[in-house]
Order: sequence, then structure tokens, then C-alpha cells
Amino acid sequence: MRWKALALATLTACAATAAHAQISDGVIKIGVMNDQSGLYADLSGQGSVWAARKAIEDFCKTTKCEKIEVVFADHQNKPDIGSTTVRQWFDVDKVDVVVDVPTSSVALGVNNITKEKNKVFLVSGAAASDLTGKACSPNTVHWTYDTWALANGTGNAIVKTGGDSWFFLTADYAFGHALERDTAAVVEKSGGKVLGKVRHPFPGQDFSSFLLQAQQSKAKIIGLANAGSDTTNAIKQAAEFGIVQGGQKLAGLLVFITDVHALGLQTAQGLIMTEAWYWDQTDANRAFSTEFEKANKGNKPTMVQAGVYSSVFHYLKAVHEMKSDADGAAVVAKMKATPTEDALFGKGSIRVDGRKIHDMYLYEVKSPAQSKGKWDYYTLRATIPAAEAFRPLDQGGCPLVK
Repeated sequence: MRWKALALATLTACAATAAHAQISDGVIKIGVMNDQSGLYADLSGQGSVWAARKAIEDFCKTTKCEKIEVVFADHQNKPDIGSTTVRQWFDVDKVDVVVDVPTSSVALGVNNITKEKNKVFLVSGAAASDLTGKACSPNTVHWTYDTWALANGTGNAIVKTGGDSWFFLTADYAFGHALERDTAAVVEKSGGKVLGKVRHPFPGQDFSSFLLQAQQSKAKIIGLANAGSDTTNAIKQAAEFGIVQGGQKLAGLLVFITDVHALGLQTAQGLIMTEAWYWDQTDANRAFSTEFEKANKGNKPTMVQAGVYSSVFHYLKAVHEMKSDADGAAVVAKMKATPTEDALFGKGSIRVDGRKIHDMYLYEVKSPAQSKGKWDYYTLRATIPAAEAFRPLDQGGCPLVK
């Protein structure tokens, strides 16, 4: 098992009290687990570790804090490594809450272990909507986005504007399957047709044979049910095949700002995507992003990294109101009972199934001529209200919903 751990934030109250004694082991320990070196490193990675530390710093500006530590690990996008790491964290290292965890197959495993150990899991990076559906847990909150929200936003918008025949190029693991499933359902509900699908290895390198199948399908839209470098590589190779010039369009079903940056506006212009957060949307977002950029090699934060900040902030609020972090399910229940509010996501709530509710946004990537400078990449096409952005509570199959 390869993993690194580092205590990054320690804040100690002036005096120990009886209330502080209820903090397990005298420390609130936050574990950020994600991809530190692979295809999801830019959208999560060390940026998410920084975001967790920043949440602690900001929360403790107005609240007397106990000792708080942040550790992090690289799950390498492998479920076995993720599960082994989180068991070590819970059993040996006394971690209280696991945060982020992109790669849905890893997250689903962590979800089960967290429930078994009665700890807390705050999902920002993983997308599978099953985390608040059949796999929902009283110990898990799905914070930033999910496959249903992406499908509802992007898929619905594209069908409404004429993209009524689809072919899916899908990453062959839990996330890709869920995104394909949820988007196909939206397409068909909106009157469109799915003409075919093909599943590629995760991670993938050569998409040529898959793109040729998509091209031969004559579908108007090729839906990329993948993420990270899988998406950017597929878009680059599609350009080499002249697919867009031939009249078909690409729909990036999960595109991050780091992907657009890697592609460049000349290649990415016109892509439509759904996101939960954008750095240039509010003054608070811009202020956060300025600090993030200075600390993270000139990059702007993704919605995943912003979600880490927001989820950790709300977790600390619940723990301090309870004066205890010992019972994970009780902490999550407190989080659900308390309206969410922070500088980046504003006001929101957490449903009984663990789904964090907030507005989502439909963006279009600007052309080079429209952009005013580096990282000025998105034009807002529509705001999807919180009440419409996520799957209705009674449709997910979550056993917590009575």
C-alpha cells in the first residue's frame, strides 16, 4: 500500500474542558483521499488537501477549535487500495471523516466501510448517483454533484436544442456506467434515441476504434461518459478523425475547468457542461480562487475542490455544536438537521438520503475571441434551481427514505 500522511493543520484551544474530552482521541482527524498522481490529480489531488486546510482555517477564525489534523492518501483509482487505506485510517490512525474520493468504484467501497465503522464520509469527487440511491448510508453525504444532476442538466439541454440521437463512449467502471444510464434515461424521456454505446478501459489511451464506432452510428451527439484525461484524450482524438467537422457533436458529460485548460479554447470551444461551482461566479469564489491559485501552481480550483472546502466547513460546524465526533451517524444526522451555508456554495440543505442540495449551472465553453484572459472559460447558459437539479427523493431507491 502506497500512501502518505501529513499533519497539516493543528489548532488547539486555550484550555481543555469536559466538552473537549468528547472529541475522540482528543483530535478531529480529517482524511483526504483521492488521486494524487493520475488522471484525476488536477481536479482533486493536492488542491483538495489545500481546500480542507483552508476550511479549517476559516472555520477556526470565529470558533474556538480543538486539535484538528489533516492527513491525505493516494488511492491510485484502485478500489482495493482505497479500501485498505481507509481501514488503516479508521482502525489504526483514528481518522474520523474521509473526504473527496473521486472514482466511484473506490467511493462505493469506502461508503460501505464507513458505515461499518460508524465514521463519516463526505463525497465531493465521486459522481455515482447510487451513493444516495440503493447504496445510501446514514454515514455518508454526497456533496458536490452526481451523475443524475449532470445528465439532467447537460443531456436535457442538448436534446431540447436538437441533439436527439446519441451514441455513448463510456468508461468501463461504476461512474461511467451510472453516467451513461442516467443520461440515456434523460435523453429518452425528452424524446431522443440512444443508437448505441461502447465501453472503453479505465483509464484509456487509444480511443480510435471506439470513436470510429461512434462515427459510423451517425448519431448527432457522441456522449462522453468519462472524465479527466479520458475525456480530453477522446476529444483530441475526435478532432484528429474530423468527427465534429463531419457534423456530429461531442457532449462532455463530466468536464472540469482543468480539462478545458488542458484542451485549450480552440479545441474545447462550444462544449456544454453542467457544473456545481465556477471560480468566476461570485466575489467570494474569486477571493477563494486567488488564494488557491497562489498555493497550487497557478491553477484555479475545480468544483470538487470547492466542495471539499464546503463539506469540511459544515462537518466542523456540526461537530462543534455537538461537542463530539465519536458517533459518525449522529454527526451526519446533525449535518442534515442544520441548513448548510458557506462562502462558496451559499445556502443549501442535506436530504435524508444524504444528497446535498444546491443550484447547478449549465455552462458553455467560450471561443478564444470571447475569453478575456487565462481561466476565463465559461459562459453561463442557465441556472438549474436546487429543487430541480437533483433526482427526486422518492426515485432513488434509498432505504433511508420512508
